[in-house]
Parts: sequence; structure tokens; C-alpha cells
Amino acid sequence: MSEIGKITRKMKKLKSLVALKDKLQQVGDEDRSPTSPDRPLYIYKEEEREFPNDPLADQEAIDSIEEVYYSDDSWDPSKHELQKLKDGPEKLSLEDIDKDRNRLRRQLAAVSKKVSELVLENHPAYAQELQRVMDLETALQGANVICINGRRHLEIAKQGFTTASLGLLANQRKRSQLLGLMNSLRTIKTLQRTDVRLREMLEEEDYPGAIQLCLECQKAASIFRHYSCISDLSSKLQDTLEMIEEQLDVALSKTCNSFDAAHYEKVQTAYRLLGKTQTAMDQLHMHYASAIHNTAFQIVLGYVELCSGTGDTNFQKMQYKDLCTHIITESYIPCLMDLCKALWGVMNSYHKTMQWHELHDSTNQEAAEADATSSINIEATFNQRYVKQKLEHGLARIWQDVQQKVKLYLLGTDLSVFKFDDFLHVLDLVNKLMLIGEEFCNSKSEGLQDSIRKQSINYFKNYHRSRMDELRMFLENEAWELCPVKSNFTILNLQEFKFLRRSGLVKLKLSSTMSSPQSSPAKLADTRDRPADTRDAPQGFFIRYGNHGNPFDVHQDEDDGEDVMATNGYDDEEKEQNAYADDDSDDSDVPEELKQDFVDEKTGEAPVRRDSKKKYDKSRKFNNAPILTNTTLNVLRLFGKYMQMMNVLKPIAFDVVICMSQLFDYYLFSVYSFFATDLDMSAAADWGLSNKLKTTLKRINDNLILPEVYFFYVSPVQDKVPFPHVSPVVDLTGNQNLYGLAERVVATESLVFLAEQFEFLQPQLESVIPPAKKAFLQQFYSQTISTASELRRPVYRVVAAKSVVYDHILQLMANVKWDIKDIMSQHSSYVDVLLRELQVFSNKLDQVGRHVPIPQPVYNVLWEHCIRLANRTFVEGFASAKKCSNEGRALMQLDFQQFLMKLEKLTDLRPIPDREFVEVYVKAYYLTDADMERWIRDHREYSTKQLTGLVTCGVGSHINKKARQRLLATIEDMEKLKR
Repeated sequence: MSEIGKITRKMKKLKSLVALKDKLQQVGDEDRSPTSPDRPLYIYKEEEREFPNDPLADQEAIDSIEEVYYSDDSWDPSKHELQKLKDGPEKLSLEDIDKDRNRLRRQLAAVSKKVSELVLENHPAYAQELQRVMDLETALQGANVICINGRRHLEIAKQGFTTASLGLLANQRKRSQLLGLMNSLRTIKTLQRTDVRLREMLEEEDYPGAIQLCLECQKAASIFRHYSCISDLSSKLQDTLEMIEEQLDVALSKTCNSFDAAHYEKVQTAYRLLGKTQTAMDQLHMHYASAIHNTAFQIVLGYVELCSGTGDTNFQKMQYKDLCTHIITESYIPCLMDLCKALWGVMNSYHKTMQWHELHDSTNQEAAEADATSSINIEATFNQRYVKQKLEHGLARIWQDVQQKVKLYLLGTDLSVFKFDDFLHVLDLVNKLMLIGEEFCNSKSEGLQDSIRKQSINYFKNYHRSRMDELRMFLENEAWELCPVKSNFTILNLQEFKFLRRSGLVKLKLSSTMSSPQSSPAKLADTRDRPADTRDAPQGFFIRYGNHGNPFDVHQDEDDGEDVMATNGYDDEEKEQNAYADDDSDDSDVPEELKQDFVDEKTGEAPVRRDSKKKYDKSRKFNNAPILTNTTLNVLRLFGKYMQMMNVLKPIAFDVVICMSQLFDYYLFSVYSFFATDLDMSAAADWGLSNKLKTTLKRINDNLILPEVYFFYVSPVQDKVPFPHVSPVVDLTGNQNLYGLAERVVATESLVFLAEQFEFLQPQLESVIPPAKKAFLQQFYSQTISTASELRRPVYRVVAAKSVVYDHILQLMANVKWDIKDIMSQHSSYVDVLLRELQVFSNKLDQVGRHVPIPQPVYNVLWEHCIRLANRTFVEGFASAKKCSNEGRALMQLDFQQFLMKLEKLTDLRPIPDREFVEVYVKAYYLTDADMERWIRDHREYSTKQLTGLVTCGVGSHINKKARQRLLATIEDMEKLKR
């Protein structure tokens, strides 16, 4: 065959050369056409002899043949050469044409020679191949004879056998087939009877055994599928298998509400036999989603139908969201508790499911490592990874569904009408559920936080509004009488602040408070060595209640009636130390509402006795107890309740802090409006008010106080409170009681005590609000809380201004002649009158101190105001003098020195306030006109009247009129600048 291929290739090459020769010959024939008489017609041989026999030249001629000459036979070479002439230059050159003609003739000669050579070269092969063809023809004729003889012999053999022999063979074959059929029928009969056994195994919940048997039957049925009866049996087995899968799916769904390890293991083994481990996990998550929905729906539906009382409404067809809106207030908390319990059961089952897979996966992993190359183990390992990943991802999905159900339930009812303790109970349940969710899947429960924040803001807005109105009512009916409490009383003794001690946020040792009764809450706060919210972390919910019990079954102690927080409550020792009681039977005349605020620390102290006949002993009677009122205690209790809400619901902590600040603001503003505005100070109306205090009061008035014009109308701004009015029982006009000094002391000092308690709570408040909001809290403390003590000055200035008749002193000073000629050795009589007024004030102050303790800061402020007003009376009286001589100036100094000498015996206040204010003014009488002008510009603390009197009556006596006019002009310029 290889020789034939070579010959074939040579023949093709020869054929192509012959075709090439013919094309070249065609061009040569046209060149020798009769139209050219001068060129004779040459035959090929002549052309071949025309060129020398040079093989290299012949090969070059063949290589120079254009590729187009090798194309198919339809191509016209003559036309090609003529087209080349046409495409050439317009003026043809005969010499060029002749050159092309000779080139083509040379190529034709080379090709012809090559064809002849190839024909001669392949002639032996051609002869050999022809001989082989003739041999093949002879062999075929012999084969034909053999076939004819074979057919003849086969016909003879056919006639030699009988039909009987072939019949025996057929019967034997049929017997064998029937024996096989009998065995098959026995197997088919057994397969038909397995259906009953499968149903029995399903009733016994032996799912793995039933599936194993069913799969074996299906395998056997596939072997006999060629029987017609097997097709029906196969269909029946397939239906049975589908029924098993359905029952298996139902069994899988039961694990969502109550997990049983043995039951779950059967189900998983059955799915593994079916090869549907991944499908089972997908189905499991669908069942959990359905279980959450159905459980929540049935619980809410049960309470709605129970409380509806009528069968007119078909609640079954309602959506869960709409159904939640039909829960009544009385059944809201029980329904929420049952809902949380049921959802806890679903989450606990899921948690146990994960634990089961972790335990079995670790066991299977050890077996897989022993034979890692097995395809079965590879598939099992892949399934384990899929199940693990699916379960981990399902945590967030399960918790999201639980959140959604509780969120819809919370938003379905308006909680603003709930009592505070009930609302805290709701917050406690939701907060506990969020802690479970955090342990379940490390979720921050944004959905629940958002819903409870909306409800809390709505509730707290209404609650705070009611408390503000209640505070206004308390303040307007407050008699500002001292509420007797123990000397070591702090807010931590109130029931509302038990959660702070319980959670370990504050450690208050009774021994320290007994040894240092004056320890302020701010100092006690500095002793705390642990940050906020450092309570011991409780054991995990799924560990404590995973196998028995329910975290929502924990009830509050009955003694904790004021607090429903799960983490709150005292042990017996704390209750004994912090309970409110009064061991003194002499307090029977104290109202019950005051008795409950007594703080019995078991120190052995006797409570304060209200015995007016007892000899006054300030240190023994009051024992440095805090000064506060019933209203103060009420505000402190509100602080505790507000902080309880912050403790369980951090998202609204900042809103609660703002409301706490409003309680303090309104208390401060009320004390100011009651006791610091009943004096007409004319030009010096703001005397005694610092800029910070004025800014604070203006802020409160603008942001919190409702103008009195809206008092009987609906408030245009709902978060504002009407302007407070002092109770009619409070007497602020009597001279004998120093214009209500006792009430003023109780009001102002209770405000200071309230501010100290607020400072004590600052670290805890900062720990619960967002870091971005801490600036507000710090600003509130620096600009409002710190101004509480500053309110003493305007409140007690009213008492100082009214207790001494300074106008009468001015009248007496106006009658004094300051233009005397002799130096006096006796002071003026008005000094004795002023000292007598101050002595009477001191006596009345002691009388008030027998009923109400007067702290040292109050004592100092009262005397400071009296002395400042007296010193200003001196300067005002000196400035009113029409004429004054040098002897008169000496009398002024004598009067003031006499006043200072006697004053030092009346009060312990040192140094004497504004002493320089009078002395500098009197010395200014001796200044020259040049020094006087500089002195006037440097001493802007004096009024225009006082400066004018100094110029006209004092230095005016020894300066000329022009200088006096210049000084008066300077005073007028300064007055214009003040405006």
C-alpha cells in the first residue's frame, strides 16, 4: 500500500506538471498565431532544443512560474497575460513583450522536460502495478469457486439432521426457563408481602429500618422489572418510600418544639440512608421557621379568643400582626411571658440540635480520618461541612424570626397606659430575651431594640409628662417643712436604687457613713473601684435551663413590690440594713408619708423628735442630717425609676437622662421663682446672680416653662410645664420668721442635696449613654448642677434685704451734718440703729435655727448679704451728703470703724465683705483732680450717683469749676458706655 501511495503522489505531481505545461503551451501557441507573419510556428521539440540542457536553469524556470498557473483548469492563462499587458504602462514596448514571451517559452520547455523525465521515471512502477491488478483478478475467480462449493455442502448437512433432535433441545431450554421463572415468582411474592412489614415499622418509628427494607425491595424489583406485575409493585414501593419521607418530615418537624436526641438520631440516620442529608437540613430550617410562626400565632390567638368573650370575629383568619392588636392590657404581660417561654423552647431545641451534630460529627470525623480515600467518607465529610455551615447560618435566621414575632407583639399594643412596674416587667422580659439572643448567635437584637425603644420613648414621654405635672403639683402644695431622716441617708437607701447595690455598681459601707456623717455622695462615688455594669456574669441560659426549667419562669420576690427587675432584690441582711422604719415611739405625730422615708441603718440613733419645749441644742437635735422635703424624696424616687429603665434599655438612656435633667431643672427653677423673686431690686435686679446661673435660668425658662398666658389652654409645646406658684401656706412676708427663712433654707438646701445626689450618679449615667452624648451630660453638670449652691445668694439676699430697714438708715444719714468744723469723738447715732437692726436679725436667726438646721454656708451667705447691703448703705449715705468738710470726712471714717468693731462681735464671718468698698470711697475725698479722674475710670463698681456726689461734695471743695465739669463729663461718658 505504501508503494501505491507513492505512485499516486507521483501521478498527481505528473498531472499537475502536465496541466502546467498545457497552460504554458497555450500562451506559446497564441504567441505563434497566424496574426504574426514574421514568427514561424514552432513545435515543442524545437523549443526544447532551442534552450540548453541545464538542470539548474530548468529548476529556476519552474520555480519562477507564478502561483496562479497552478490553479484549476477553468483558469485562462492567455487572458491572464493579456490582463497583465492591459494593467501595465499605456505605451507597450515590443522588447518587453518579447522578453516575457521568451520567459514563458523557457518555462514551457522546462516543464515539458520535467514531465518527460517523470514519465520515464515512473514507468517501471506502472508496469509492476498493472501486473498486481492482473494477479488480483485471478485470485477473485478462485474465491468464487470456493463459495459455490461451500453452499453445496451446507445444503447436504441440512438434509442430514431430523426435526426430532432439534425438538429435544428446545424442550430442555424451556425447562430451564421455567425453573428460573419459579424462583422469580417466589421473590415477587416476598416483595408483595413487605408492604405490611413496612407499615408496622413506620408505626414503631423505626424509620432507618423501614427505609433499608424499602431500598432492598426496590433493588430486587429492578432485577425483575421485565415482568409486567413488577411495574405495579415498583410503583407501590415508590409510593411507600414517598410516604416514609412524608412521615419522616413530620417526625423531623417535631424536634423543633421538643428535642429528643434518640428520636432525632433515628431521623438523621433515615435521611442518611436516603442520601438526603442536605435536604433534611434544608427542611429542618423550614420547620423551625414554621414552628416559630405557628407557636407565636397560637399563643396570641389563645389569649385573644379567651379575652374577646364573643365569637363574632374570626380571629383564625387574621394576620399575626393584626392579631397582636387585639391583646388587652390585663393579658398583655401573661401572653408575653408565654410567648417568650415558647420561643425559648424553639431556640433551645435548635441549640440542642447543634450540640447533637457537634458530638456526632466529632465521632464520624475520627472514622473518616482512618479511611480518608474512600469515596463514601469523602461524601460524608462534605455533608458534615454542609450541615455545620447550614446550622451556623441558621442561628441568625432563627433569632431574626423570633425577634420579628416579639417585635410585632410589642408594637401591637400601646404601652403608655401601663403602670410603671408593669412596663418595667415588660422591659425585663424583653431584655432577658435579648440576652438570650446574644448568647444564641451574638446578635445585638437591633430589631427588638428598635421596637422596645419606640414603645419606651412613647411610654416614657407620657410617663415623664405625668411626673412633671405631678412634680408641679407637689411643689405648688409643698409647705417646705423639714423631712426628718437619718444623718447617713443617701439615695442608696431608697427602694428604687436597690438595683445599684444588687448589681455591684455602688458599694456603700455603713461603717464609713457612720464614722463620717458628712461624707458627700460625690466623695462616696470616688471610693468605687469598679466601673458601671460589672455585675458577675451569669451562667449561660442554655447551660442553666437547657435540660430543665425556663428562664422566664423565674419570679420576683414578693417583698420586691417596687421593682420587677429579674436582677434586682435584696438579701435578708440588706433588707434589714436599708428598710425604712422608725424605732422611736415618740414619732407618732409624724404623718405616715414621712415615716416611710426614715432610714433605719441599725446604728442605735434615736430619730429626730419634734419637741418644741426641749432646750435648743443644734448639734444634738439635727445631728447634721440632710435637709430635704417630701418633694425632694419624690424626685429622688423618680431618679431611681428612670435609672431602672436606663439599666434595662440602653438605647433610650440618653432620652431618660434628658428627662432626669428636666426634673432637676424644674425643681431649681421653682425654688428660684418661689424664694428669689419676691424682692424688687430696681436697678440691681440681678445682683447676687452669677452669669452662669442667669444663663441656666433663662435656658430653663425658654425650653421648659410654659408662659402663664397658656396656663388654661392646651400647651402649644407639649413638653413644657406651667409656671410654678408657691403654696399659700408658705408665709414669706412675716418679719418674725425672717420672711420665711426656714422655708427658704429647706427649699434651697434640699436643692443642694438633690444636686449632690445627682453628682453621685454621674459615673453611672455616663456609663449607659452613648459616648457621643457625654458632652451634653458634662455640660449639664458644669452649667446646671454646679449652680444649685449659687442659688443661695439670691434666695437669702431677699431675707437680708428685708430683715434690716436700710432705707431708714439712709434717712438717718441724710440728717447728719457732714460740714462740721470740729473733729468729733462720738460716732453718729445711725450706726447704733444699724447695729441694733443687725442684732435683732441675729436673734431671729437663732430662733429659726431651733426649728430648722442652718448650715454654715447658709449662715455665711446671710451675714455676707447683710454686711454688703450695710456697706452699700454707708456709701449711698455718704454720697447723698450736700456739703462735707474735712472734719465731716473724719466723722465718716469714725462711723464706719465703729460699725466694723461692733459687727465683729455679732458674726464670725471673716474677712468682712466689701470693707474696702467703703474705705476706698471715703479716701477718695482727699484725691486731687488729676488723680480723681484716673480713680473714677478705675472704679466702675460705684454708681453714677455715688461718683457724682464724690465729685460735687467731696473733691469739689478743693478743685476749680472747670476741673469739676471735666470730672462730671467723664462720669457721663462712663454711664453712656454702660448702656
